[in-house]
Amino acid sequence: MSIPGKLVKNGVYEFAYMRPKDTRTKWQIFRDGIYNNKKKTIFGHTKHEWMRTALFYLVFFSILAAFFAICMKGLLATLREDKPRWILDSSIIGTSPGLGLRPLTTDISDEMIISYNTKNSTDINIWIQRLNLFLSDYHNSSLLLNDGRNQQICNYDSLPQPSKVCMFDVDNLGPCSYGKGYGFASSKPCVFLKLNKIFGWIPKYHNDPEKLPSNMPQQLKKHIQNTDSTQIKNIWLSCEPLNQMVNNTFNEIIDYYPKIQGFPGYFYPYENQPGYLSPLIAVQFTNFRKNTVVEIECRTWAKNIRDGDDADSKAYRVRFSLKMIV
Repeated sequence: MSIPGKLVKNGVYEFAYMRPKDTRTKWQIFRDGIYNNKKKTIFGHTKHEWMRTALFYLVFFSILAAFFAICMKGLLATLREDKPRWILDSSIIGTSPGLGLRPLTTDISDEMIISYNTKNSTDINIWIQRLNLFLSDYHNSSLLLNDGRNQQICNYDSLPQPSKVCMFDVDNLGPCSYGKGYGFASSKPCVFLKLNKIFGWIPKYHNDPEKLPSNMPQQLKKHIQNTDSTQIKNIWLSCEPLNQMVNNTFNEIIDYYPKIQGFPGYFYPYENQPGYLSPLIAVQFTNFRKNTVVEIECRTWAKNIRDGDDADSKAYRVRFSLKMIV
């Protein structure tokens, strides 16, 4: 008669009948698992075993923390607080700034659609409040890092002094100012455009009226030709509809503020100066078709901004749709 056994290792069998029978109750087994008074163990280990385990992990994690601190110190040593390590051609961003648009809807699926009911004051106030939030730093210099103490009034003959930045007056935007409700209440809405910041980027201007790009809109070409030669150093802006049905009249229903229709060159380069605010251009639709969705494309013009019609170049423009409901 054979007695069943369990093979453990090296040909050794373990037989159940050789184990002493555990006569403890379930509660006693649970209690002894936490603290066994007989063996003086806590969770199955003596105090000395726990001390060895704690010492091991203390040394292990101390070495790990020191190694992490050395790596972080080495990484931070390659970075500067006042400027990025990689700029312009050596950076991922590159040397062609894109355009930013405000206001934006909070609905991600309708991010580039501005639509409102001209007779609904609540609808109108939503868009006004979004612009108020965006322009808060422009209206209140105390919100800036240094309270705007280093801002100065600039023009084409008066460039910013060292450690100074140019002030942008958002109250000088005609019907697109705060006091006029940015045109939304009068069914003449304004949108604000700005260039994305690129550290150290210096624009190369289209300042020769005789050598303008062939694909530049005729309206902008005429505007540049009529601009005083002392005020021609700008990054020009043009907006056009993509809807062919309104293409013939679009230039007659849009206004730019400031009237120069460009971002003045004296705001550049951006070098992370405290209190720096990007210049803005307000685009107003003054004779806009109602109950019609018009898709609009805006683009900037400078010799070192990509202006081709390929997909990569179009990434530096901005497209949005505008609809007024009556």
